[in-house]
This record gives sequence, structure tokens and C-alpha cells, in this order.
Amino acid sequence: METGTILALTIYFVAMLGIGLYAYRQSTSNLSEYMLGGRQLGPGITALSAGASDMSGWLLMGLPGALYVAGISQVWMAIGLILGAWANYLFLAPRFRVYTEVANDSITLPDYFEHRFADHTRLLRLISAVVIVVFFTIYTASGVVAGGKLFETVFQLDYQYGLLLTVSVVILYTLLGGFLAVSMTDFVQGIIMFLALCIVPLVTLNVVGGIAPVLDTVQSINPKHLDLFNGTTAIGIVSLMAWGLGYFGQPHIIVRFMAIRSVKDFPVARRVGMSWMIISLLGAILTGFIGIAFIKQTGTELKDPETIFILLSQVLFHPFITGFLLAALLAAVMSTISSQLLVTSSALVQDFYKTFLNKTASDRHLVLMGRGAVLAVAIVAIVIALDRSSSILSLVANAWAGFGAAFGPVILISLYWRRMTLWGALAGMLAGSMTVLAWVYGPWTMDGVALNDWLYSMVPGVIASALAVWLVSLMTKQPSEAVLQQFQTMEEQL
Repeated sequence: METGTILALTIYFVAMLGIGLYAYRQSTSNLSEYMLGGRQLGPGITALSAGASDMSGWLLMGLPGALYVAGISQVWMAIGLILGAWANYLFLAPRFRVYTEVANDSITLPDYFEHRFADHTRLLRLISAVVIVVFFTIYTASGVVAGGKLFETVFQLDYQYGLLLTVSVVILYTLLGGFLAVSMTDFVQGIIMFLALCIVPLVTLNVVGGIAPVLDTVQSINPKHLDLFNGTTAIGIVSLMAWGLGYFGQPHIIVRFMAIRSVKDFPVARRVGMSWMIISLLGAILTGFIGIAFIKQTGTELKDPETIFILLSQVLFHPFITGFLLAALLAAVMSTISSQLLVTSSALVQDFYKTFLNKTASDRHLVLMGRGAVLAVAIVAIVIALDRSSSILSLVANAWAGFGAAFGPVILISLYWRRMTLWGALAGMLAGSMTVLAWVYGPWTMDGVALNDWLYSMVPGVIASALAVWLVSLMTKQPSEAVLQQFQTMEEQL
């Protein structure tokens, strides 16, 4: 490893830890500050923090790898994600920001569910917290896998040492600074990712001679790589675009909407966030696609398609720039891991520990428990990620579908339909999560093909959840007057 690369990565690590230390001094005096930053995020930090925590290692590894293997037919996923993120900003974000404050200043998603529906049974809080812990542990493992592969490929370190090094830095700044540290590091990491995804495909395109040689080379390798509909059916396209449905139910993304300082900031946040997302996705797509031509022209060996970004960064750039580009990959991995660790720890502390075990715990004690929960979840994620053969994209896909189906319809409908009931919300949550788990891990097939390979589990999961919310809400007693008044207050504040 070149000295310049090591220097660049060292600067990056020190900067992340420095932000964690700053945030520790600014916003960890109580649980609300530790978990939500005091609801004082500006639109720029909100947008880039949401984007960076959203995209994770799959943006620089999973998506370019998919384009490298299958060609441009994989862009349907990116199209679905763009449409889903835009709809999330437009239809969910403003109402969710207002309603979480109206609903007894809720600081977690289970908090919101309980106060939105006046759930004295605590079932909504319990079930939603279980869903968060289960699916986020899987999601966090995907980021840990990406970190392990990065250090294995770049530094020739043992895969397991790479896991530990990645998680160690994330744990340190997350333990120190909580939500503010996570959001500020996400902002910086989002900028680094954006620049890297502009630089790598442009330089690679110049090296291979421009777009015409790329198309000719890809054509000579496999003409189907240039076919937008290659290997796809109507069901296949629906499956790829259905990724966009998941945005309405991702706790680590929508928690940013809870933390923005004002509803008036959302138009700016939406413009910044969507611009960042579209350009970053385009850069990732081009990296994988142009990488096909580069590997063919140069005869370079590529053992793992998901490492095409890493290879191009090493081969084409000065060692110091290589370090910067690899820091972008670390940024993608670490930004998501930190967000997931924090949301999971908030579920464990606020929604399990404080609610069921220690109702009188002080803020100082809860912050301490939150840090302990971050460490515990990280350890479990490392254990899951020890399997070197784990696919980053498949781990992300399963967790993304789980959240999208369990929470997406429940949250969205709760913001627009005052007649929705506690039992409707509970039914929707269970129907969505159970459908995804059965679809992914069940023994059933369709024409000999596993159900999740035939149709992405998000689709049946979202349909089952929405139907359960609607039917059970109509079958049960309408909400109390207090709940209806709370809904009215939310609408008046918009």
C-alpha cells in the first residue's frame, strides 16, 4: 500500500473521530439530543445525511457490480429508487416532521406509533422495536461485509480484520457523539461520495477512449449488456422499481425528517437531496458499465465484480487520490452503519429498556445504555458478516424489503387517514413483515423459481400491509376523540 493512500485514509479516519468528539461536547446531555440532535438540523445536512445513510456500500460496490455483470438492465432499480426518494420527500417528510412533534414529541419510530394511536397496550411499540432490531441487524451486517471486502482487496488484510477495523471507527464516533455526530459525518461523507462518483467514471471513460469505444467493447463481449430489457420481464422490472416503495418505511432515513429544524426547510432539502442522489446513482452506474470496457481493454483481472470501483481507484489514480476515493467507499459503508446502529440502539433503549425495564431511568443513564446498545448490535452484526460469501446487495435487499413492507404503508396511511386504528396499524406491521420473511425464506417456488427471485418481496409485502391496515381499521372501533384531535392539530400546523 502506497504511503499517500495510507496518509489520505488516516486523515479521513481522524476527521471522523474529530467530528464525533465535537458532537460529544455539543449534544449528548439528554436522550433527545443523543438520538435526534434536538431537532435542529439544517436542510443541507438533512439531505446529505439522509442520502449518505441511505446509499451505503451498495452504491459503490453492489450497484456497479450489478451493472458490470448484467449491463444496463439494472438501471430500473435506480429509476425506482429516484422516484421513491422524491415521493418520500414530497408526501411523507413534512407531515411526519409535524406529526412526530405533535404526538408527544416522539423521538423514535415506535414512540410515534404509540402516541399516534394512543396505544396503552404497548404492542405497537414492542412489535415495531422488534422489527427494527431484527432487520437493522441484517442491514448493518451488509455494511460490515462491504468494509471487510474493502480492506481485504486494498490492504490484503484478512477479511475478518477488515470487519473489525471498519466497525471500530464507526463505533467510536457513534458512541461519542450520537445523532449529531452521525449526521455531521454523513454530511461530510456524502460530499466525498459525490465527488468520487463523478471523478472515477469520468477518468475511466477518458482512459478507454470515450463512449464509442465503451459501447463497441461491451457489444463485442455481450450485446445483451446494452439491452435495457435484457433478462427482464414485466414482473422483473416491477421488482427492480419496487425498491422505491421501501423509502416510506426506512427508519434510518425518515428519522432525518424528524430532526430537521422546520417544515419550511424541506423544499431546499428535497432539491439538494435529489440532485445528490441522481448524480451519485448515475456515477455508480457508469462506473460499473465503463468498467466492463476497461477490464477487457487492459486485460486486468477482476476477481469480484463488486470491487470494480476499488480496482479502478487503485489503478488509475495517484496514491493520495486513491486514498481519497477509497475513503469515499468507507464513507458509504460507515455512514449507513452508524445510522443503523443509532436507530437500533434507540429502539433497544427507548422502546425496550426504558418502557419495560426501567421507567424512571435518568437521561444520563439512558445515554449510557444507548452507547452500550450500539456496541452490542455491532457485535451481532460482525458475527453475521463473518461469512465472506455474503452478497452485499442481497443482504440489503432483504432488510430494505422488511422495513418497506412493515412500516411504509403503516406510516404513510397514518399521516393521511384519520380513521386508521391501532389494530389496523398492528395488523399492517405484522402482515408486511411476515409476508417478506415468508417470501424470502419460505420453501415455495413459482415455476421452479424461488419466490423472491421471481418477484421482489417488497411488492407482496407492501400490498399485504396496506390491505391489512385498511380492512382491520374498518372492522375495529374508530379512534378516540383525543386521537382525532391530534390528527387535526397536525393538519392545521402544515
